[in-house]
Amino acid sequence: MIQARKGMNKSDKSQLDKIFTQEFLSLVEYKNCTTLFTYVSTEFEIDTFSIINAALKDGKLVAVPKCRDKSGNMDFYYIDSLDCLKVGAFSILEPDEELCRKVSDFSRGLCLVPGLCFDLEGFRLGYGKGYYDRFLAKFSGISVGLCYSAFIQQHVPADVYDKRVDILITDANINYTKLC
Repeated sequence: MIQARKGMNKSDKSQLDKIFTQEFLSLVEYKNCTTLFTYVSTEFEIDTFSIINAALKDGKLVAVPKCRDKSGNMDFYYIDSLDCLKVGAFSILEPDEELCRKVSDFSRGLCLVPGLCFDLEGFRLGYGKGYYDRFLAKFSGISVGLCYSAFIQQHVPADVYDKRVDILITDANINYTKLC
């Protein structure tokens, strides 16, 4: 899946990423949220930079993760701009702890969840460390996955620790998975 993602045509990817941004920002759940918890995308993931910038411009609190350890635990920190990020674990941009305030309230909000692929029930194949499954187990807000239609699977293996997203956005549709 990683190789297939890395092999995507850059122009096609850019066009699809614009669709994802528009679809995500049009969600009622986004419009009603005060806090957006989001990953900071890598080159082969769906672009979250434009979503982060739009959320900041819209006056949302934006929180991004920082890996606490290699055991799958992470903390979220509020950022005021993309300038608050630096290269961290796994060569991913993370919040600079000296510039950002740690999040302590996870009772509400909207969370963008990364994944290599998803199924239509909202289960995902992640990157194998369980960071987001651990986080989602205690998160009581709404979770959203973004996935290129070409990477939707019929079934993604899931066990009791795997958490599905509440909403799955593809370049073809928006699926409210709680209805599955």
